[in-house]
Amino acid sequence: MREEDITSAVLRSVGVAEDRIVVYERLTGGTFNTVTRIVLADGDAWVVKVPPPAIAGTLMSHERDLLVNEAAFHACAAGAAPVPRVLHSELVPDAPTGPYVIMSACPGRPWNELAAESALSAAETRRLRIELGRIVARVHGVTGTGGFGHPGLALGPLAPTWRQAFTAMTDAVLADADTYRARLPRPTPGIRALFAAAAPVLDDITRPAPVHFDLWQGNVLVDGEPGARTIGGIIDGERMFWGDPVADFVSLALFENAEEDDDLLAGYAQGAGRAPVFDASVRLRLALYRCYLYLVMLVETVPRRVSREQRDWAWREVGPQLVSALDDVESGLRASG
Repeated sequence: MREEDITSAVLRSVGVAEDRIVVYERLTGGTFNTVTRIVLADGDAWVVKVPPPAIAGTLMSHERDLLVNEAAFHACAAGAAPVPRVLHSELVPDAPTGPYVIMSACPGRPWNELAAESALSAAETRRLRIELGRIVARVHGVTGTGGFGHPGLALGPLAPTWRQAFTAMTDAVLADADTYRARLPRPTPGIRALFAAAAPVLDDITRPAPVHFDLWQGNVLVDGEPGARTIGGIIDGERMFWGDPVADFVSLALFENAEEDDDLLAGYAQGAGRAPVFDASVRLRLALYRCYLYLVMLVETVPRRVSREQRDWAWREVGPQLVSALDDVESGLRASG
């Protein structure tokens, strides 16, 4: 069945007939789920997400039941952040319609689009970074009760320790790299050994916090008129896991140094009641999470079957970032003795 037909079947299952829909728009910013924005005759705006067909050889290990992660993130972040409200959901894979999530649509446009149009002044960008820092800090103040890892349980049950959960995540992405024969700057056995050597630092985390892990500007909506813009929504929580809040600084400062983002950190300090401290433990953990994200970005190009141009971009832009992060892990280990 075509993805458009699946979306239509989902809407019928919740009582939305075609004659109630005045806008039906396929959104193309994501790279995994099929996302459709609809506006109903009564003015309500919804976003409908359905996963792609589960075709063997097209998914990475952590990509099963991502909609469970999404629903979990929006539920735990409600009240702390401007996130969509889950209006209807079916998260069982063998349901008649298949799994889906229907959410309220948040106002605004993706931050990266406005930035590409040079629509944001330097002063407004600074103010938005401060606001984003406050929002993320409030989300990180939430504490999970079930353990560490992905709510969708793609890699198994939630773990009692963050070290166990993150080790399962890194083991999975490296196994995917071997399965798909992904091009990496170092062999997987050496990367796996480096993760194992650094794993004790993960024991510094004893509280499972919600980590969005995809907070680049494309997943932050900016709303309002020039000079009065605000964060309208934090979207696409499908990569969420319960873990170390430090991990969110990787995508918040994608390809940059989070320690140098003064505005973001100032906002974070306001939201958390204290400034982040980048001590040796935090820096080493941050390097590990950078390694993990860049591994995912490189490996996923194979099952995604992306274009040659996209593969070349990943190798040119992400590859050196992974090398730098691996070097930082080694430096952190040497410094710790």
